[in-house]
Amino acid sequence: MLGLIGANLGRRKARAALTAGGIAVGVAAIVALLSLSTGLDRTAGQLVHLGRADLGLFQQGAADPSSSVLSLSLLPRLQAQPEIQEVAPIQLIVEGVAHAPGAIVLGIEPHGFVARLLVLTAGRTVTPSHGDVVVGDVLAEELHLRPGAYLMISGHRLEVAGIFHSGITEEDAGVMMDLADAQSLAGRASDEVTTFAVRLRPETSIPQAERELTKEFPGLLAISDPGEAVRAGANGQLISKAVLLIVVLALIIGALTVANTMLAAVLERRRELALLSTIGWSTRQLGGLVLGEAITVSMLGTAGGVLLGLAASKLLPGALGLGAFISPVLTLLTVARAVLIGIAIGIAGAVYPVWLVTRMRSPVALART
Repeated sequence: MLGLIGANLGRRKARAALTAGGIAVGVAAIVALLSLSTGLDRTAGQLVHLGRADLGLFQQGAADPSSSVLSLSLLPRLQAQPEIQEVAPIQLIVEGVAHAPGAIVLGIEPHGFVARLLVLTAGRTVTPSHGDVVVGDVLAEELHLRPGAYLMISGHRLEVAGIFHSGITEEDAGVMMDLADAQSLAGRASDEVTTFAVRLRPETSIPQAERELTKEFPGLLAISDPGEAVRAGANGQLISKAVLLIVVLALIIGALTVANTMLAAVLERRRELALLSTIGWSTRQLGGLVLGEAITVSMLGTAGGVLLGLAASKLLPGALGLGAFISPVLTLLTVARAVLIGIAIGIAGAVYPVWLVTRMRSPVALART
């Protein structure tokens, strides 16, 4: 049967290619959005736990963690909370580093716990309001930086005071500087920051702290789980809804496309199918032949869609204004989902043609040809 499936599709190469191409477009959109969602989840996880914090506090309703705006006036109240051990205000700058637009700049207090947990591998720490920076070892290697070199950030030439390692990917591939300097470069007021990194007291559980802080500060989101950061952000919600919408549309359009192709093939091959029935093929075998052709076309489209989706995922972050915040990640789970959707499209599209074939009677089919 496999040989017959291949031969039948080969006789109608143009039709099979167009059908597979239509499926590929839908699958590509799904793969691209799922890759983007996975990348957003991973990046959000890094931002939530900046400075090895137990949780991060962000503005409720912000498009994503990097666009949050919080007032420093909240700091004394936060520090007075019984479940909190330390709070560190952080100002984020994205797309600011020359030659490394994906690097994130963190404005921190030189004496806060984020700075204390850094391990300097070369040079010294930053000097408050001096306009110098320390660079993560990953970024330093990429840009060939060393203490005494200069780095352009948001159009300003800043001296590299030292090189550090923190063990957190987003930090080691980024830059840290004095909080006041970062606020100035970001165009923020002196009493505004992006987030508060929070370390809890040992006896306090994270879920308990999240509940208490959310209750005490209604305008804040206390987040410890990367998935929560994605769901809380408007961009994360947009991507999730877009994935669901594209999946539904891909299933509907793909199934209709496959159904149209297979229905045309069945009507054109009534004589052939009738002859197969005459020589002993059961209706189940005839239906299996049509179903096999539909799934084969669908899987060819799925394979092309995965490759096309990987390329498209590289362009989506820039199109959504998230180029500095997200690096798309293609996982085996994403590929598996795409394959399952491709199979579902083939099966759904074959339902009516298979039903038509199983209802066909050989003499009638021969008489109509």
